[in-house]
Amino acid sequence: MKHVILLGDGMADYPIDELGGKTIVEAARTPGMDRMSSRGTLGLIDTIPPGCTPGSDTANLSILGYDPVKCNAGRGALEAASMGVKLDPGDVAFRCNLVTLDDGRGPEQNVMEDFTSGHIGSDEAALLIRDIDSELGSSDLFFRPGVGYRHLMIWKNGPGSLVTKPPHDIVGSAVADHLPAGDGSDRLRELMEQSRKLLAEHPVNRRRVSRGDKPANAIWLWGQGGLPPMEPLTLKYGVSGAMISAVDLLKGIGVCAGLEVLAVPGATGYIDTNYRGKAEEGLRWLERGDFLFLHVEAPDEMGHEGNIKGKIEAVEAFDREVVSVMLEGLDFRKHEYRVVVLSDHATPVSVKTHVSDPSPFALLSSRSEENRSRGIRFGENNAARSGILVSPGHALMEHFMGDWRGFIEGF
Repeated sequence: MKHVILLGDGMADYPIDELGGKTIVEAARTPGMDRMSSRGTLGLIDTIPPGCTPGSDTANLSILGYDPVKCNAGRGALEAASMGVKLDPGDVAFRCNLVTLDDGRGPEQNVMEDFTSGHIGSDEAALLIRDIDSELGSSDLFFRPGVGYRHLMIWKNGPGSLVTKPPHDIVGSAVADHLPAGDGSDRLRELMEQSRKLLAEHPVNRRRVSRGDKPANAIWLWGQGGLPPMEPLTLKYGVSGAMISAVDLLKGIGVCAGLEVLAVPGATGYIDTNYRGKAEEGLRWLERGDFLFLHVEAPDEMGHEGNIKGKIEAVEAFDREVVSVMLEGLDFRKHEYRVVVLSDHATPVSVKTHVSDPSPFALLSSRSEENRSRGIRFGENNAARSGILVSPGHALMEHFMGDWRGFIEGF
């Protein structure tokens, strides 16, 4: 049997007045997900344990069956695994965003204008990060370029009690209220301030401003941690598995989970990503492998932007080019399968950040006896009325890979 997880990052949302009280998913045209929920099983999954920040690291670890309270040491370490950066005991990896700060209110009131620097491209970003490493790096601290605005800083034998804030949570707020705190925070603050001086007149930023793009005029350090202990899924379930994602965080989770990370040309981590290419590469993998986790970042990015139209477009593209293509391909190849489609967490356009509310999932099996067949559309409200809530969320994986029929008969 093939086991496939299709994840629309941040896809879930709240009801929106402009959409007549519907959520993004409920307003979008989603025949693929509707097929799965109407013929299979629809429910809610609670991916964020009490007291945990509703981040993509926590949520996706839950979906893959890991208890994030026990094994989530920070997204910086997971992204380091993706980038092939080896962490020694005591090393602390930080996520390093290239951001745009607005100093229109004066130097003491800088505001987080854009946590992506206008979705800066990887080529320009790499030039900036390499110069930052050359000027600000040292024998115990270095920077490595990643994808787009997402990069990495490693602090050898770094502090373990820092408190940092994700930049996507403070858009429109004064950054002075959200700077790092705790042991070692003075050095982080100094690095972030020094980056502003270095980037202010950098040739890359001068070119960006001249063509109307936002400058990457600062770094923001957050998401720190060391490598988490994770039992490979390939050993736990005796499967060969793969991860498809444009995002280093998900690739890193895949590496730590023992999955093969597959590259897809044109996978950008944004709304212009190669949706169909991901599905087609996933189907090719399933000719030789058993398990696939396919991740699409675009809905989350649109949620962070508060972009209703863009998020609907992202959800519809995910459904049309990923979900429907995957289902058609599995049926054509006559594979036995279980496919689950879900959102790791909600990223409502009204709040522009992640929230902890349970998200809908739909699971369709090629074995008819494993389906509930309620004949309802995919969406938050129908999922809430289903009576199915998987909590804690990391319990879903065990049932997905094992006795699914016995699990749903308990509801």
